[in-house]
Amino acid sequence: MVKTLVIKLCVFFLFVIWGCSNQSSIQQTDISDWSSIDSLSRNTTVHFMMWQGSPAVNKYINSYLIPEVKKRFNIDLQISGGQGPEIVQLLMGEKQADVRSGQVDMVWINGETFFQLRQIDGLWGPFADQLPNARYIDFDDPYIGIDFQQPINGMEAPWGNTQFALVYDSIKLPNPPRTLDELSQFVKNSPGTFTISNDFSGMSMLKSMLAELGGSPTSLNGPFEEQKYQTLSTQLWDWINSHNPYFWKKGETFPREHTKMDQMFASGELLISYGFNEGGIEDKVIQGLFPTSTRGYAWKNGTVHNSNYLGITYNSPNRTGALQVINFMLSPEAQLVKMDVNGMNSNTVLEIDRLPEEWREKFEQATQRQYGPTMKSLAPYSIQEPAPEYMLRLFEDFRKNVIEK
Repeated sequence: MVKTLVIKLCVFFLFVIWGCSNQSSIQQTDISDWSSIDSLSRNTTVHFMMWQGSPAVNKYINSYLIPEVKKRFNIDLQISGGQGPEIVQLLMGEKQADVRSGQVDMVWINGETFFQLRQIDGLWGPFADQLPNARYIDFDDPYIGIDFQQPINGMEAPWGNTQFALVYDSIKLPNPPRTLDELSQFVKNSPGTFTISNDFSGMSMLKSMLAELGGSPTSLNGPFEEQKYQTLSTQLWDWINSHNPYFWKKGETFPREHTKMDQMFASGELLISYGFNEGGIEDKVIQGLFPTSTRGYAWKNGTVHNSNYLGITYNSPNRTGALQVINFMLSPEAQLVKMDVNGMNSNTVLEIDRLPEEWREKFEQATQRQYGPTMKSLAPYSIQEPAPEYMLRLFEDFRKNVIEK
């Protein structure tokens, strides 16, 4: 018994010592001393976990970002595949195992992943508003400084800004549905040509439907409300299940990812697809996957407008390297390349009016999209991302009330 007590006390004091040591390490990362960050980050390796489901994103990372940080800082940027659930699971596991130096330095996240990581103290910060290139970002913009109704408070750095859009062929479908009533008529007239993907994009489509059932573009704003969710989601599941016979495969199965929907849209099997980065239309038309008559639009009551972010893990073994890479990713040069319509075609998070004149001119003269909608055209239909609990519950309840029904 005495021996057990001694062991427990030893473990306790080791934990306290590690905690103090770890806190000291955090305090030593002084972002205001960028010359020190710059010096310490050079000739190091940074591990970046990110979603790799987009060829355009992967090309930007592999053909531009990795070579540039190598050339400028001699940083070896190593990419590993993983999105929300995988990132949360990894960091939860490392927390439970008391891993002091983790596998990953930085992650690409937003929304419910940010929420879950904050719940377990899985992110290091604040840091974002202290980066040198943060001076070009308007953190007071609610679509940048607020992530799924959560103030980011410097715990993640905005990297891209986008709005959910529906995708259609303007020749095959001159007047696409913009409301639930119109969608009801559409699926009955064109059975088998619409579905809902069981992923982030599909749940975002459900949010637009849920907000419409709520009666206004702001109906889901504010903290999560259980009673509101129960009332509106009951109506949503009733609507979907009553229309299931008119969905793709008669609603007996649903695509796991919207990339499958894109393939079926390209083949003509589906008449409507959707997604972020304004539906990803430009890239797919340029690739020859979508016809040049492809266009994008917003739901009449609104579609969610959000940003995606870069975070640093709580146990990053190379925090200074991650800061250097993220700061470069927010530079005017890197953001301009990322915005290229023939490349990643991602909207910048930089406030153009804050840029030096030479960069402001470059952004203003950048080639515009030919096929996909612009953020300006979608802006009147922007709605804020609802609280993360809505997304988490929609995932769970879509499975229980629709897929497994």
